[in-house]
Amino acid sequence: MEAGTKRVARLRRHRRVRKRITGSAERPRLAVYRSNRHIYAQLIDDAEARTIVAASDLDADAKGGSDGKTDRAKAVGSLLARRAKEAGVQSAVFDRGGRLYHGRVASLAEGAREGGLSI
Repeated sequence: MEAGTKRVARLRRHRRVRKRITGSAERPRLAVYRSNRHIYAQLIDDAEARTIVAASDLDADAKGGSDGKTDRAKAVGSLLARRAKEAGVQSAVFDRGGRLYHGRVASLAEGAREGGLSI
C-alpha cells in the first residue's frame, strides 16, 4: 500500500461531501476533526466563513471522569450543544470530515443530540 493512501482517500471523501453540505447562520455545519488522541468540533457558518461555536476534549468542561475516547467524544458533543444553545443555534448539518459515522464520530453526534442540538 502506498504511503498516505488512506489519508488521500479520506480527503477525497471529505471534498465529495463538502460539495453538497454548506452551513448557514440558521443551520451551521457541525464539522468534526478526529486525531488519534483528541477530537474537535465546530459549528461553522460557511456564508460568512465564521466559526460560531467550538469545543474539544482539551476543554476543561469536556473532561469527564472517563478515560475512554468515545466517552470523551460524547462529552464534547454535549458541551458543543450547550454552547450552541447559548449562541442561539438549535439545528446543524453534520459534517463527519470524510470519516465513517462510527465510534468517536458517532458518539460526538449522539452527545450533541442528547444536549438538544438537532442534527
